[in-house]
Amino acid sequence: MARHNNTGSWGEQVAREYLITKGYAVMDANVHVGHNELDIVATKGDRIIFVEVKTRSNDFVDPIDAVDEKKIRRLTKAADSFIRSKNVIHEPQFDIIVIIGSKETGYTLDHYEDAFRAPLSGFR
Repeated sequence: MARHNNTGSWGEQVAREYLITKGYAVMDANVHVGHNELDIVATKGDRIIFVEVKTRSNDFVDPIDAVDEKKIRRLTKAADSFIRSKNVIHEPQFDIIVIIGSKETGYTLDHYEDAFRAPLSGFR
């Protein structure tokens, strides 16, 4: 497995553990919907939360920049398909978790709750 895949898998595990400590119930992870993937699907209260995880080993480039308009359209399309296929009645929310560092050197984690809204043309 390529190093970036190992870093991404590790980051998603860290993110799941973090969410659980914050009272989220993780429903699923790495959900493939067509050509798109939902990193983490969780619930908290009356919301279903789709969490995009961005992990980098260094902070040369801000990982949040990788969640651009195209990525948002893909995430919301995948979330819409997930909601329809499971007949979910919860209000959707989109979070981003950014992890910079590694298991060996330590890391920082930033959680952007309700980070963006679904574009009207791409969601329900």
